[in-house]
Amino acid sequence: MKKRCVITGLGIICPIGNNIEESWNSIKNGRSGIAKVKSVNTEGCYADLGGEVHYDALPAPQYDRSVRLCIQAAQEAIQDAGIQDKEVGVIVGSCIGGAVSIDEYLTAQKQGIQKDDCIVNMAASSIANHVSAYFGLHGATANIVNACAAGTMSISYACDLIRSGNGSMFLAGGTDPFSSLAFAGFHALHALSVESCSPLNHSNGITLGEGSGILLVEEYEHAVARGAKIYCEVAGYGVNGDAYHITAPDPTGQGQMDVIRRALHAAGVTPDDIDYVNAHGTGTAKNDEAEFLSLHTIFDGTDVSVSSTKSMTGHCLGAAGAVEAVFTVKAVSENVLPPTIGYSEEDRTALEEKAGGLDFVANDSRSKEISMAMSNSFAFGGTNASIIFAKKELQPQDTPKKKRIFITGFGQVMSQDTGTPVAGLTLDMKDFTERGVKLGVFRKLDKFSQLQLISGIDALSCAKISVTEDNERKIGMIIGTSAGPVTEVSNFQKNICEKGTTAGSAFTFPNTVYNAAGGHFSIFMKTKGYCATVANGTQAGIQSICYAYDVLQQGNEDIMLAAGTDEGSDMVTYFYEHSGINGDRTLGEGSSTICLETEASVTQREAVTYAEVAGYACTHSSGMEDYTEATAIKDAVMSALAKADMQTEDVDAVYAITGNLPDGEAQRAVLSDIFPHVETIDVRQQTGDCRAASANAQVAEAAQAIYQKKIAVALAVSYGCGSYSAIVLKG
Repeated sequence: MKKRCVITGLGIICPIGNNIEESWNSIKNGRSGIAKVKSVNTEGCYADLGGEVHYDALPAPQYDRSVRLCIQAAQEAIQDAGIQDKEVGVIVGSCIGGAVSIDEYLTAQKQGIQKDDCIVNMAASSIANHVSAYFGLHGATANIVNACAAGTMSISYACDLIRSGNGSMFLAGGTDPFSSLAFAGFHALHALSVESCSPLNHSNGITLGEGSGILLVEEYEHAVARGAKIYCEVAGYGVNGDAYHITAPDPTGQGQMDVIRRALHAAGVTPDDIDYVNAHGTGTAKNDEAEFLSLHTIFDGTDVSVSSTKSMTGHCLGAAGAVEAVFTVKAVSENVLPPTIGYSEEDRTALEEKAGGLDFVANDSRSKEISMAMSNSFAFGGTNASIIFAKKELQPQDTPKKKRIFITGFGQVMSQDTGTPVAGLTLDMKDFTERGVKLGVFRKLDKFSQLQLISGIDALSCAKISVTEDNERKIGMIIGTSAGPVTEVSNFQKNICEKGTTAGSAFTFPNTVYNAAGGHFSIFMKTKGYCATVANGTQAGIQSICYAYDVLQQGNEDIMLAAGTDEGSDMVTYFYEHSGINGDRTLGEGSSTICLETEASVTQREAVTYAEVAGYACTHSSGMEDYTEATAIKDAVMSALAKADMQTEDVDAVYAITGNLPDGEAQRAVLSDIFPHVETIDVRQQTGDCRAASANAQVAEAAQAIYQKKIAVALAVSYGCGSYSAIVLKG
């Protein structure tokens, strides 16, 4: 039977409470946490409200605020679940990552102070690693950075990892701090509400919030064996893309409807089975209008109740889906409907017309028997996510037959190692026009998105895949990155640091979210399948392939693009120069995309196959004494081989991206011990260190060597942010 995933622990810190009890009491009593903003300078701004966390005892001051909030929520979830096991993974969603650390660094620099300790905390890649290190955990990690859908997607990805045999327990959720980046950006878009946000009501803008929500997601049999308290089951989930606009939702609601139907299908239920929906409910006119339309289309004629808890917490960005998932789980377990607050009597009259036959819970919480509830999240970049929690035991589902997954195409745009400290990559308009990209599209792209668009287009072209109305919902993409759109983020924050919060650019702000590159690609190519961006160091370029492999196994998609993309920038160069972690290796940039396809799709298309993905594994170590890096890399390699049903002597070539200092020497020594009969190959010798792009490119190189019959079996392994990913390819 298909592995069941249940929730056995909850933790939260948000504007309406510093723990579960406080937050849930606020929900039940309709208390708002929205007030005048204190952590960001709002001088000259037309709006000055926000939902901030007020807690002076956040742990781990050496870390960014996003990590500290996450650790606080995770600590509560661990205690609530009653676990002491260290074999726990950490999957965290975030929108803005270490934006507070970037702000602190730039502010100090403006004052003539060099605050280099902030640099290591700037990228979202650091969050899961730091949380794991704090608790001494060594399960697989990932940072899902799909803006406001990230928290919801982290829970679904944890379930995928459990079902693929990559762990039994995961701390999953989201975290984001209140920051000048987000406030200035939404202010520039004129998307903030002057008054406290009024979702599904006045819909005149959002109010930003902050916080973290963490759920302990656990395999059902594992939970039963240890006598765990079970809140509910994760019944099903869906993820897709609108392919419509980088910030606005499709006004027809088609993407939202599709993702809700995906979740219902995955759970094996109908709209009639859903008792409560925690709506995305941001409070902007376009979002609320599209959501009203999708809810009516799916749920008219049912007994569903709907509310938006953002009316109390504000929009917590990457933490929003996780915070709302915590409230949804509490709703299911306690049979309480959370309200949307802020309705006057006149508003209630208007709501009756907008609501039609649907029960929109206004102002006051109510009791209701809730057997099954849904939480929806819709994000910049066009990402949509929907998840269903069920109290009752569902009809057991058969385990899907394991699919054979093949590599059918590649696309690369990479720097070349010129022997200088930094190898840049220059793109001009010709690079885009020859691929059908017009000037109007090109002007909207930052460097990170440019790199990804080119390699993605080339991968589809190499695989001879044309996107049509028949297959657009069956093609998805996972992008792995180490640092994301770092140039756009640093430039945006430098500007507001120097000129004030009102100097934010509405043109550049949308490209500061990590998943903008995937959004631009899907809009241009019209792909509407599963879309995710993973920030997890260099190895994210391989982890994207592992993630895409699992998505294909779940059965929604036939084709997945898996990419590794990282750009160069002054900030990245400075970090590598001053940290010394790059040694004397050339720092490069680029994007590498691999096309993965199910056997059924390959057969139907009569596609060329370069190699088969035979097995993969992911591990994590933050240099812990009880689980060293040497152990982590060996476990990743041996587990991947076991899943591929192979022995070490079957491997003809090892492609490895390792560290560049003594830890890299130790990693290479482990590989030499495991594979004394083969030499390790490092693609960075040709391209420079392109981080996630290099990690992905080594898999492409291995697949092509197999296709050319130079080798029969290859193993690729990569390291980054304490994580290791290993993947086995065969002919």
